Formats: sequence, C-alpha cells, structure tokens
Amino acid sequence: MSKSAEESRRVIVKRFAEDATEACAKLFRQIALQSVEARGTFCVSLAGGTTPYALYERLARQATSQHMPWGELQVFFGDERDVPHDHVESNFRMTQRTLLDHVPIPLGRVHPMPADAEDLDVAASEYEKAVRRIVPAGKQGAPRFDLILLGMGADGHTASLFPHTTALTEQDRLVVAQFVPVLGRYRMTFTFPLINAAQDVILLVTGDDKGEAVEELLSGGADPQKLPAAGVSPTDGRLTFVFDAAAARRAGLRAD
Repeated sequence: MSKSAEESRRVIVKRFAEDATEACAKLFRQIALQSVEARGTFCVSLAGGTTPYALYERLARQATSQHMPWGELQVFFGDERDVPHDHVESNFRMTQRTLLDHVPIPLGRVHPMPADAEDLDVAASEYEKAVRRIVPAGKQGAPRFDLILLGMGADGHTASLFPHTTALTEQDRLVVAQFVPVLGRYRMTFTFPLINAAQDVILLVTGDDKGEAVEELLSGGADPQKLPAAGVSPTDGRLTFVFDAAAARRAGLRAD
C-alpha cells in the first residue's frame, strides 16, 4: 500500500544548526530501534561532507546515555572521494574518527567504499554486490535500507550526485563511479534507484548558503539534472527534511 503525501514526506525546521542536529540524532535512534525490533538489524547508509560531522559527534557523545543497538548495525556509505580510507578527505575517515571509533559496532559490520581502487568501475560493482548480499530486498527487488542519511551542497548535489553528471540518469546500477568535472576528480556514489528504495531517507541541511537550493527544492518541479537533491523521492518510504532556520528562511519556513 502506498503512503499518503503527508506520511511519505515531512519537513522539520529547527532554530539553530545544533537543534537540527539533535532532531536528526533522535530520528536516527528511533529508526534504529524500530528496525532492530522488527527485523533484528539496522541497515544504514551514512553521509559524508561537513554537515553530518556534528551529528556523528553527538551520536558518539550520547552512546552511553542513550539506548542504541550499535551491535546490530550494518553500516554503508552513500558516497566517497577517490582517496584511501586514511586520507584526510575520506568520508570514511571522518565518520570513523567522529563516530565509529567511539561506539561498539563490530568491525565486520562496517563497509567502507573502495573508492581508491585502481579500477573504480569494478570496485563500484563489487560494492553493489555487497549491498545486495547484506541489505534485505524490498518489494521491488532492490536492497531496502532502513535509513539513508544524506546532506546537500549549495549547488543541490547530494551524495556524489552532482548537477549534469551521468549518474543522475542511471536506472540499473545501484552504485557507480563517475568523473565529476566541477571537482576535476572521481567519486563513487549510490544512485537514485538505491536511494529511493529505502524505508527512510533523511536529508539534513544547515546553513544560509544552502537557502537558495532549499527554496528551489521545496518549490516543486525542480529538475534533478540541475538540482540533484530533487531526485530523492522514496518510492514506498519516507523522506524527512531536517533544516535549521538559516537554510529554510528563503523557503518561508519557520522553526518549530
């Protein structure tokens, strides 16, 4: 049964970035507990970039005070830069230092993207196989993450789906590697068929530099080729936008 528009999409606006981060942390814990209670595991894809940094630090600080089934997580990553895992620009390294090193997740349940591989196309295919092997399939046959956490850049990119890049139109592959001209380098990323198969997707966006993109994103009808975040639309799941007031102001939204 398909969900109503109200059930499938919600917007949360908090006054400050730290409040948006706390709201996201609360949702993260709720979805984790519900997933483990229902299926005995919590399959989650984490985001890179700057915005989730504070979220991971908060989750790590609350690891002992808030109940979380850390041992039941299966942790994947929605995108990665073409660098080794210990490189300062690695999404995995950032997540490891802010969160993974501080919570009791078994090492074998953490799955970093091999984005520094010699053959990135083969590496992306292997990562897709790992996702298919570990993440249970949904009704449509694609792996169905319990939660995919995303951020958004000022240009509207999400994961490593950048404006006017080939991955935006991918219909079959769930994980791809692509050259991003604006960056002059390669990235590995989830594609829309995988993102939109998730049970829950959270798009966490803070900062007034994102305001124009948020305004366009919420206005409806935005072209994913120009604003990739507009392509995030779970087919039978829920999309939650979590903004601070600075990011939501141009869209005319007030903080809760």
